[in-house]
Amino acid sequence: MELDQIVQQVQTAVENNDWQQGMELLRPLPIPDLAYVLCECDPDTALNFFRRYPALEQSSIFGYLRPAMQSDLAEIMSRSELTELFALMDHDERADLYNRLSEEERLNILPGLAHAEREDIRTLASYEEGTAGAIMTSAYISLSEKLTASQALQSIREEAPDAETIYQIYIVDNKRKLIGTISLRDLLLAPPNTKLNEIMVTDVIHCQVNDPQSDAAHSIAHYDLISLPVVDDKDRLVGIITHDDALDVTQEESTDDQMRLGAVDGAPTMSLKEATIGMLYRMRVFWLVILVFGNVFSGAGIAYFENLIESMVALVFFLPLLVDSGGNAGSQSATLMVRALATGEVRMRDWFQMLSKEITVALLLGLSMAAAVSLVGLMRGGVILAVIVATTMVLIVMVGSIIGMSLPFVLTRFKMDPASASAPLITSICDAVGVLIYFNVANLLLDMPT
Repeated sequence: MELDQIVQQVQTAVENNDWQQGMELLRPLPIPDLAYVLCECDPDTALNFFRRYPALEQSSIFGYLRPAMQSDLAEIMSRSELTELFALMDHDERADLYNRLSEEERLNILPGLAHAEREDIRTLASYEEGTAGAIMTSAYISLSEKLTASQALQSIREEAPDAETIYQIYIVDNKRKLIGTISLRDLLLAPPNTKLNEIMVTDVIHCQVNDPQSDAAHSIAHYDLISLPVVDDKDRLVGIITHDDALDVTQEESTDDQMRLGAVDGAPTMSLKEATIGMLYRMRVFWLVILVFGNVFSGAGIAYFENLIESMVALVFFLPLLVDSGGNAGSQSATLMVRALATGEVRMRDWFQMLSKEITVALLLGLSMAAAVSLVGLMRGGVILAVIVATTMVLIVMVGSIIGMSLPFVLTRFKMDPASASAPLITSICDAVGVLIYFNVANLLLDMPT
């Protein structure tokens, strides 16, 4: 059964005050699907269902809820419920929730937690948003290098229930400095009396706690890691970033890039369906107003060539077609280049190589499009108009492609996000340039003796 159908049936059961029927629909669902259904309910309904699950399951379900629903539930849960939930949640998730609570709510929760848990929450919540520290968890397994393989396995059995992952174990010295790592597989295969310092890997890939979280996510993907250790400025192990958290970061980055490519100012903090009209307005208004003034240059270019247009009105027919083609070609180039820069496929030093390749591709594209548009020009205004539009098409597509390809490089050079080279921005620039190219080509060719 589709999830949307389950949502409708659950809502019908709630309307009929048949909570048992609702639970029968929810119980077979995997936790991520269950969280999706709860997020489609109002907070009071979601909490009523939420309370019907054991405390340990509640902590797992809560981690999959949307941040907005988490905040809503936290506001209407009792102090004891929220305190118990905090104690059972994953370390990094409860730190995120803690940051979303009001100061009063924080003060209500902390006294009910153990001292170690309070300090853990405060520490994880203190790291600046966007850093590796903000997404790391302190629920990892670290061991001394002096332990034998059998002793290490016994320690892992004792610590495993509270650990985020047990497949990678980190070796620290008496000052908690990271000195090595070993996989659970290697540990199981090692002779029982073997010391960890004999089998551990000492060249440990890690990141600093204040490194950008995007760099940490890229390291996990590049080196195909289950988790990435995080150290402070004294090389002491303070946490790990797991692959699922890295995937969330990559997804957020992708969303932000798509928003910027569409000239939308930042991703919403909630789902698009839940976003308010005011939020959606603020996200879109800035760039649209800026681009209004940018398009004034296109109008000024047309006004400058009024006499030329009066002498050959057929030129107007091809104006939208030609300038849009330049914008489309530029947007394509910008999209490809933003992705290449974001994934590391292309570096700043590759600009000239990419430029020569883009010129060749743009020339071929322009010639193909010119062949098509020249036929229309021949029918609308004869040979001279066909030559004008064909020549303009080649030039506009080439210029638009070069602008679209180069702008992400320029933004990167000035330490700006290359995704700011949005499709509307590229289109506005190419429109203004396209108008100038078109009418200058027309003016030049029409002035030539026949």
